[in-house]
Amino acid sequence: MNAATHILLRENLKALNCSHMASQIEALARHAKENGVSYEEFLLNLTETELQARAESRLKRKLREARFPLMKTLETFDYEAAPKMDRRLIRELDAGEYIKEKRNVIFLGKSGTGKTHLATGLGVCACRQGISTRFVTGCGLANELFEAQSERGLSRVIQKYARYGLLVLDELGYVPFSKESAELLFQVLTERNERGSVVITTNLGFADWTQVFGDATLTAALLDRLTHKAHIINCTWESYRLKETLKKRREAGQEQAANA
Repeated sequence: MNAATHILLRENLKALNCSHMASQIEALARHAKENGVSYEEFLLNLTETELQARAESRLKRKLREARFPLMKTLETFDYEAAPKMDRRLIRELDAGEYIKEKRNVIFLGKSGTGKTHLATGLGVCACRQGISTRFVTGCGLANELFEAQSERGLSRVIQKYARYGLLVLDELGYVPFSKESAELLFQVLTERNERGSVVITTNLGFADWTQVFGDATLTAALLDRLTHKAHIINCTWESYRLKETLKKRREAGQEQAANA
């Protein structure tokens, strides 16, 4: 293939929005010529380059739009520190079938047990599968809804959160909501009921949710919707952060004793 043909081919590929193919055409053509690759295999390699690059760009966009505070995956979760974790269930959730079935996942447990890590990991899995995902704290969502109401944009914000394939709602229960904020959050979760999955992390047992939402009737209605066919995972193991703190203290004490 002569230089003029390369130039025209690159321009044609760019015009077709195949920029990655255009950037790799010369290298792949040279490889094909040196190794006797058939026309069909050369074209296959070229198109796979474009598809892979597009998939990587799509994943980056999904992860950026999800707004995870920290990038944590299920692969980096310390399962040895969570001996009671049902790894089989986590593998099933990793596959994303619960999202297709519009089922929720609720992580219950005290602070430091890795609930946010697991919830974020499921969110990352959803992004890898091309599912639109959004991560937000309970307080963050309540504040956004309250502000939207004051600006007469509440319906738009509720519909925005209803459209996500997966909503990850973190730290639900850490701070009580006002009556108005609880009702607004109820609207979002009701709108998503059986239409889209929600992954929730909370430090409270279901019996204590009234402390957060205030109204017992609203709380009961919300729990009825959220827990229906949900995967409920009790994180009953010891806090990672507490164990790490105690470990550092022991090491510091041992070092001081050795230097005494």
